[in-house]
Amino acid sequence: MRRSPVAGQRLAFYTIHMKPFLLTLLSACALLASQPAVAHPHIFVETGLRLVPNASGEIIGVDVTWRYDELYSLLVLEDMELDADFDGKLTEQERRALEGFDLNWIEGFEGDLYAAASGSKVTLGPPEGRGTRLDAGQIVSRHFRAFDAPRTRVSLKAYDPTYYTAYDLGIGVDLPEGCKAEIRKADVNAASRMVQNMMGDEIDDPEADFPEVGEAFADEIVVTCAAGS
Repeated sequence: MRRSPVAGQRLAFYTIHMKPFLLTLLSACALLASQPAVAHPHIFVETGLRLVPNASGEIIGVDVTWRYDELYSLLVLEDMELDADFDGKLTEQERRALEGFDLNWIEGFEGDLYAAASGSKVTLGPPEGRGTRLDAGQIVSRHFRAFDAPRTRVSLKAYDPTYYTAYDLGIGVDLPEGCKAEIRKADVNAASRMVQNMMGDEIDDPEADFPEVGEAFADEIVVTCAAGS
């Protein structure tokens, strides 16, 4: 993403006024810049999934919340020339300008959310925007994805195959009455070893092709609902 000459001013303002751990984040980024670059991930997104039922208690879709990390949020605001007064708040006009900034998906993009049932892919509909806001320096957006058919059992994984963006379930999973979820945690250590073995000495080369390993770092959520049982 391009950066204009005012980026340094914005970074300085947010370092002073945003919550204290932003300073640690920026310092860590500066340190990493002087080290051999490990290519991924670059963007960190806390994810929330709210399963949406129909009147029969079957799941018909999922409401997705993305909370972007503070550094990426800052760069988006700077790139879109929002929050010009650097107060960490958006006017209503600015909020409307930001609305849907992350929903202009290219053809074939899966939305970094993958669903399956009985071993087969569940097709998710296009994103339907549910709002965007700025919360304590972090952009938070919501959208809805409809399932191709009502489901009583479905598994979900939030991940970027290229692992450029790292997703976690920090916001949580919200279930309707009559449903339960099993969260199968990814073995991050095993995934990291896999990447190391695949890339070898190239892992520190920013120009090297990075394998599509995002799924190996993704937790799986298996949702089962009582409807129809």
